[in-house]
Amino acid sequence: MSTRSHWGWGYADRFPALSDRRDMADAVAALLEVDPPTPGEPVPLSDVVVRPPRVAIPRALEHIATQEREARARHTYGRAYPDLLRGFHGDFSGAPDVVGLPQSEADIAALVQWAMSERVAVVPWGGGTSVTGGVEGLVGSGWNGVMALDLAGLNAVLDVDHESLSVRVQAGCKGPALEAALAPHGLTLRHFPQSFEFSTVGGWVATRAGGHFATLYTHIDDLVQSVRMWTPAGVWDSRRLPGSGAGPSPDRLAIGSEGALGVITEAWLRVRPRPRFRAAASVHFADFASGVAAARAVSQSGLYPANCRLLDPGEALLNGVAMDGSSVLLLAFESADHALDPWIERALAIAKAQGGTCPDGVRIRNDGVTVARDDAAGSWRQAFFDAPYMQNVMVSIGVLADTFETACTWADFPNLDAAVRRGVQRALDEHCGGGRVSCRFTHVYPDGPAPYYTWLALGDPPRALEQWQHVKRAASDALLAHGATITHHHAVGRTHMPWYVQQRPAPFGAALAAAKRAVDPEGVLNPGVLVPDRYSDDS
Repeated sequence: MSTRSHWGWGYADRFPALSDRRDMADAVAALLEVDPPTPGEPVPLSDVVVRPPRVAIPRALEHIATQEREARARHTYGRAYPDLLRGFHGDFSGAPDVVGLPQSEADIAALVQWAMSERVAVVPWGGGTSVTGGVEGLVGSGWNGVMALDLAGLNAVLDVDHESLSVRVQAGCKGPALEAALAPHGLTLRHFPQSFEFSTVGGWVATRAGGHFATLYTHIDDLVQSVRMWTPAGVWDSRRLPGSGAGPSPDRLAIGSEGALGVITEAWLRVRPRPRFRAAASVHFADFASGVAAARAVSQSGLYPANCRLLDPGEALLNGVAMDGSSVLLLAFESADHALDPWIERALAIAKAQGGTCPDGVRIRNDGVTVARDDAAGSWRQAFFDAPYMQNVMVSIGVLADTFETACTWADFPNLDAAVRRGVQRALDEHCGGGRVSCRFTHVYPDGPAPYYTWLALGDPPRALEQWQHVKRAASDALLAHGATITHHHAVGRTHMPWYVQQRPAPFGAALAAAKRAVDPEGVLNPGVLVPDRYSDDS
């Protein structure tokens, strides 16, 4: 059985051999027009040093908590670029003092109540895939220690309601396990974020995760029927309803709460029959603006494709979709009920009206029988799920590689895109000696797209974290200045807090702080996330 990497994304045995990483270094050097960087090796887990625990676990909790060195190291970071960089070089100085391993809601209560009594901050841990510092134990000096609360022990699929098309599942259940449990029922959640392999139901709900599909029911918001959450003030258990006008929704406050208001323990989720019919095509454009116009037209057509992902020439090149400098719009439809020929034909007609061409034809699958094939979509799908593994390689060869995403209106996109590219390129030129920026749309709505940017540059190892911070700040400042959101589907965490507090209305920030005080009076749950930590050094 494969073991997860202690420092990087995914499984340790998928980290390429040195010779393969040298080949990648050569390829990236050619792309960036620099000399090939020299690959390094990660500090092995056996050599990782963590500080001694600052608190002791009481004997009554020893069966559901550990202070073992490896467990603490593995619960130090999420999987953002700074996390990978520090982990690669063996810096685990921020390891939690305790790792809580509850097997029930009663265990959660016991662990958190002990933490409150000892002034130990509690950081709920999903799959450890946060890319915004959401699971890192960076808390103020007023805390005596930090506990990572790992809900992997609460991982059961508890009930399937066929009549209502819903499933009750515990928060620690990972994506593949949930889909495996639904498959015998002919059902699927249809929620496939890039982190699907390792992320959990509780993590999806806590971070307002976005799925792989580009339109309609793709956000976890749309799929949540009710939420159960343990809080120091009592259990937060909402009613299962298809819809309600009874005041502000308790689910809407729980979704996206990032462990700051309570520990999500289970949820009822809306599922659907597994699709049997699919249709896909790739449309090429000579310029990005024509692709944007086509994506907007399709998003406003009422067709609601499962995939409507636009790649600019840089993204198409990086993902092996097109090497000729064209932008590519990936279109796909799926259904459990009917063939999709009319849908794909209409979407292609809309795209072709904006100057697009479809050189590879259409791929149709009717009840499992493939009629034709579109290889570009397959290349994209594989690249999508391999991308986090590729970032491990980039860290090992000293290349700065990261992404950020946002959402804006169609009317605002041209100015936003120009400002983001200009600001990020300026930061890359000033702090990294150059680099590349590219863009794709991950989701599209009738009123606007969700642009997702990738940037690459050669790093200077002693300054790599500082270089990353300069580029991140330039990107975030540009998003905020042009009315876009600081994050479309990666949550706020600690990384986005400086911009999130500016994006939200001030009265809402005060209301959120009041809600935090009401359900978590001691402020013990994920201090500093969504609400400033009252015990932080700068509060």
